[in-house]
Amino acid sequence: MGSTAKRVLPVANLREFFKESLHGALLKQHLAVEDQTEHYVVNLLTLFARSEALYDNTPEGVRLKPLVAMLCEALEAPGAADRNRSLQRLGDVSLFVAGFFARGFAAKLIDIDYHIAMGGGAYGALAQATLHGRGRVLAAVFAELSEKFQPMVDALNEVSEGSYSHSDQDILRLYEIWLKSGSARCYGLLKRLGVDPTNAGGTTFTH
Repeated sequence: MGSTAKRVLPVANLREFFKESLHGALLKQHLAVEDQTEHYVVNLLTLFARSEALYDNTPEGVRLKPLVAMLCEALEAPGAADRNRSLQRLGDVSLFVAGFFARGFAAKLIDIDYHIAMGGGAYGALAQATLHGRGRVLAAVFAELSEKFQPMVDALNEVSEGSYSHSDQDILRLYEIWLKSGSARCYGLLKRLGVDPTNAGGTTFTH
């Protein structure tokens, strides 16, 4: 009961909470992004904190739409505006899910590297598509998110986990994520937890 109580923090302003948490995570990860990019991600986190904004209503109930379905919607969109909205949704959902639910991928067939590839690609295509339109002010944001998608996922992992204590199973998962994505954050966590991830074939747990 006591340990649970420590992890439940009263938050008066959700946006301010995410703003401070993300800024601290970016500093800790030594990741420099433009102010407008940081602002965009804070707004994204605030929006998706409401489940109705993240999930879709389907005949099977409330579900997270598969990324490939979002990509198909973008490719089959009747016009540029609809295509861009679908690409933005794909990038946003990929970033949020990879950032906040990375540990949950362990029991799924689709892994974090898939979300990174899909989200980074969506933002990259969106940056090109919005260079000369009314949304060109966001083109630089989408371009930076595409270029720095993996490090931004690391920063969101930092926001998500906070003081989370890693078990041996989590350490194995961190190692798997590091192998798949080259995550600098996972590498640092493994080193701090007594694991040398570069010692291929001879990884030793010393904690």
